[in-house]
Amino acid sequence: MQLASRQYGNIVVVAPSGRLDHTAAAPFEQALTPFLGDAAAAGLVLDFAGVEYISSVGLRVLMIAAKQMRGRKARIAVSALQPVVAEIFKISRFDAVVEVFPSLRVALAALSPEARDAFDAG
Repeated sequence: MQLASRQYGNIVVVAPSGRLDHTAAAPFEQALTPFLGDAAAAGLVLDFAGVEYISSVGLRVLMIAAKQMRGRKARIAVSALQPVVAEIFKISRFDAVVEVFPSLRVALAALSPEARDAFDAG
């Protein structure tokens, strides 16, 4: 698993790629930790365009992240789910745990118009 991050306005975007399975869950959780405590960020969008699979252990990491973000009154969302990952989210009803959007731009627009404008500006 690889991870890239970028900030658009007051929203942090984290883009993992590869498989979020048993092997990648702990490194993914450690990589997310600094973003979850960033008081300047009003929200976190996980751009899953590059995620080809997520296991129950990966979903657990997202559940913990969602709880931490809600605890500080910030939003968390995922965007651009690949078909297999979207099916896993649907079957597990994980779309009720985090907000799900069809694309990064739509997610940014829903969380913060400022972030969408920064994304559009490049």
